[in-house]
This record gives sequence, C-alpha cells and structure tokens, in this order.
Amino acid sequence: MRPTLGERESLLACLQAQRSSVLAIVADLDEASWRSSIVPSGWTPLGLLEHLGGAERLWGQVVLGDRVSPMPWPQADDGGSEEDDRPALVSGRAVGEVLASYRDRCAQTDAVLDELMLDDRPTGVHRQDLPTPVADVREVVLHLIEETARHAGHLDIARELLDGRTGLGVR
Repeated sequence: MRPTLGERESLLACLQAQRSSVLAIVADLDEASWRSSIVPSGWTPLGLLEHLGGAERLWGQVVLGDRVSPMPWPQADDGGSEEDDRPALVSGRAVGEVLASYRDRCAQTDAVLDELMLDDRPTGVHRQDLPTPVADVREVVLHLIEETARHAGHLDIARELLDGRTGLGVR
C-alpha cells in the first residue's frame, strides 16, 4: 500500500509536477519554435515561459514573502527597454536566460514556502493590485498550481501544432 501524503505535501507535489510538465513540454524546442506564435493573440512558448516566471515571482516572493529579488534583465524603470511594441506574452530574451530565470523563480518560491504553513496569512497579501484575492498560503499554492497547469495545457497544444509532438510532460 502506498503511503498517503498530507495536504501540504500533496499540494507542493502537484505544483512541482505542473512545473516539471511545463519544462518537459518545451524541452528541445528549436529556436524558431520558441519564438513562433500559432494563436491569434500572438503569444509564443518563450513569452509564456517568461510569464510563468513572473507569476512565480509575484505569488512566490511578493505575495508570500513581501520581498522580491531583482529581475535578471534590465527593466524600463532602471534604464532598460520594456519592448512595449511586442504583443503580450512574447519575449525577445535568450531562451537559456528565460529558462534559467523560470527555474530560479520556482526555487525562490519553494524557499519561501519552506518557511510557511498552509494556514499562514501571506505577508504581502495586503497589496491592492492582486489579480486574485487570497487569504492564506494554501490559496496562493492553489493559484500557482492553476496558473501553471493552465499554461502547461496551452504549451501542450502549441507543441503539437508546432512540431506534432504529443504526450510530453508529467502524466
């Protein structure tokens, strides 16, 4: 008989499985596919992965820990360029840079989660600009699972349309 995981372990395992699926789905994409859009809204796999890194940064650092590490690339307010003329969820950054940033953001979220219990009230939850209100750490973890799973599905479909590959990711 398989041992039963507690709620915390189950939620964190689900989050990790979704993250692993995202990375497995985009593994070995060629450069052109990373930057190709196959949907009318124009998003690309690279842009979507950068977005997921941003979600980990917002929910895992800002909301959970009320702290945030600097972005790995210049931002508009510190002299960089924001690329405002690009469609939403499109990135001009290097693939390796975005992959490394996503992995780092996930690790930072995990480090913050290691310090918290599911019933804790996140210290950054007082922000008025949150797209989804949350009351406790559990709701943040559930939101990250939902966000990551939704976009893993998008990436799964994009991958099939780009090169015909299916069945990728954690099952």
